[in-house]
Amino acid sequence: MEAYTGFAGVYDLLMDETPYRQWCENVVHELEKYGICDGLLLDLGCGTGTMTELLAARGFDMIGLDCSEEMLNIAFDKRAQSGQDILYLNQDMRCFELYGTVRAVVSVCDSLNYLLEEEDLVSCFRLVSNYLDPAGIFFFDFNTRYKYETVIGDSVIAENREDCSFIWENYFDPGDGINEYDLTVFVKKQELFERFQEVHFQRGYTLEEIKSLIVRSGLSFVRAFDADTLGEVTAQSERIYCVAQEKIKKKG
Repeated sequence: MEAYTGFAGVYDLLMDETPYRQWCENVVHELEKYGICDGLLLDLGCGTGTMTELLAARGFDMIGLDCSEEMLNIAFDKRAQSGQDILYLNQDMRCFELYGTVRAVVSVCDSLNYLLEEEDLVSCFRLVSNYLDPAGIFFFDFNTRYKYETVIGDSVIAENREDCSFIWENYFDPGDGINEYDLTVFVKKQELFERFQEVHFQRGYTLEEIKSLIVRSGLSFVRAFDADTLGEVTAQSERIYCVAQEKIKKKG
């Protein structure tokens, strides 16, 4: 079952407590350390464009890329309302194409956890490396294996709202590290509720796995830190920020 189809229409409603503004501050603060205060950025796995819009409002020229047409349709509506000059591309992270290079690539809200095979991540990272300016920055987050296995794995989360309710069932497979989300959503349509279901799969990675894949892709690993505390990564870190950098190629 394809992810982010019917769910796209209520995604922002159900994610309204997600701290996008704080995440944007974290992204901008990190990029500024490398002298990236403007220029062209790619938001990889941009979804409904919330982070893309926030970064555009901070003065960056933005490209948003996502494989879900339904999520991008929401992003188009936001662009029409804000008037921001954002280019959106409906492409797969594993085989995307850009028209040129960018100063930085950003990917937040565990988009990369949807890549279930290590080779998929390597393919994505190699393309990031290919489209980064010399010494460009790749800033991304990922949910850890610890989070899926210990915090949300094999649990049921439900929420009842006036116009929308959902049941979110999690099943974690310790063998392959993949968490299955079985999502049932009820959306109010006039006096009745429409019910639809989606199944999502995400894989939990360890920091050591991610570091190894970064190096395999030809990027340089710069640093990692806890995305919630902004401090050092611990065994109990649930979401981790990583910074990688395009290697400066020596002239022949």
